[in-house]
Amino acid sequence: MDSPIIRQSSTETCGISDPKVTSWVVQVNESLKSMPSDEHHYWEKRSIYRVPAHIANLNSEAYQPQAVSFGPYHYGEVHLRPMEDHKHRALIHFLRRSWKPLEHLLDSLRNVAGDLEASYDALDPKWKEGSDEGVVDRFLQLMITDGCFMLEILRFKTQEVNDYPPNDPIFSDHGKLSVIPFIRRDMLLLENQLPMLVLDLLLDACEEDESTNYLILKFFSRNPKNHRLKCLHVLDVFRKSMLMEPEKKDKARSKEIIRSATELRKHGVRFKKNQTNSLNDISYASGVLWLPMISVDEDTESMFLNLIAFERSHVNAGKEVTSYIFFMDNLIDRGQDVALLHTKGIINNAMESDEAAAKLFNSLAVGVVLDPNSSLHDVINKVREYCSDKRHKWRANLIHTYFRNPWVILSLIAAILLFVLAIIQTIFTVLSYNTKT
Repeated sequence: MDSPIIRQSSTETCGISDPKVTSWVVQVNESLKSMPSDEHHYWEKRSIYRVPAHIANLNSEAYQPQAVSFGPYHYGEVHLRPMEDHKHRALIHFLRRSWKPLEHLLDSLRNVAGDLEASYDALDPKWKEGSDEGVVDRFLQLMITDGCFMLEILRFKTQEVNDYPPNDPIFSDHGKLSVIPFIRRDMLLLENQLPMLVLDLLLDACEEDESTNYLILKFFSRNPKNHRLKCLHVLDVFRKSMLMEPEKKDKARSKEIIRSATELRKHGVRFKKNQTNSLNDISYASGVLWLPMISVDEDTESMFLNLIAFERSHVNAGKEVTSYIFFMDNLIDRGQDVALLHTKGIINNAMESDEAAAKLFNSLAVGVVLDPNSSLHDVINKVREYCSDKRHKWRANLIHTYFRNPWVILSLIAAILLFVLAIIQTIFTVLSYNTKT
């Protein structure tokens, strides 16, 4: 049976005379009629998000593209318009090399236009189907142009595209050094993503042997071992590459945070670099904390902030990167913590100072919390238990105080020898005296 509210016509609004209120009632009633029965699938399609203002305001530049826009969110911004000509030129090269007409690409994407639109969480109505005549083709034109340009960048970096002139401003040795590093950064921004479906369909037109994931991983110098994983976009591919080879660990929730790296060393904890470089591969055993190696430079902040923003926005993404940043923020308070981890090969610091790197990790962790299901709870509990035993701190203090300087070690050995000799001399003296008496 229909709801009484829905059965009520637009002219029967419970005696409401205000036209604005009447219009609102009609609008809500129509929404009730068209409300989807499978809301789960409606939200499941979302994968590309606008960074919420309360997060973006903390560091707005980290989420803004510097050189190129991919997708609708930043399209047309003044400082990004110069790249549009290069996109068009890349599209021509792409079509000429693929031997496929533009109409073929347009038809392929038109069949999935609804899914592509649904990938964007906050898509302006001007891009949506049905807003006005020709809008679908305008949205698909953007998808094709940006998608072809992104694929050209990926394939050029891996030397699979070589039909550009040597003086090309983008696709040349000059471009590799001067432009592509900025494009590389912009490709890891949450608001600057293209649905993976776009890249897959366009790559199929090229009859490319390698998968899209493989090209992305090679472009970012990541291990392409698990390139067949299902991913949502470039940022998701990069994120999953940072989480490869996870270890199964017990997940007991920790009670509190742990001390900084220098404080842990005072309690006898040693630090070693693990072999996988997976952010998931953090473990602790027998006084040794094993950590993945990470390089820190001027692009690290933007990369991690966008990875964290994606994990915050996408329900099923997981919280592994966020948990890693939370853990590292605990380990790093000051520059000397960075220096210690650098000497162990864990942090490769390319910033101007250790203090700058420490401030970077501290700023990344603003507002982040540790996932209740994270395996890092078990690591934290084991480290805290180890540090609570005062014997470990005493032994570490002895080593750092007396055994770090070779001259101190020699002096200590000499003192022990003198003490032993003194005891021997005393014994011989007593024995001699007893013999005479």
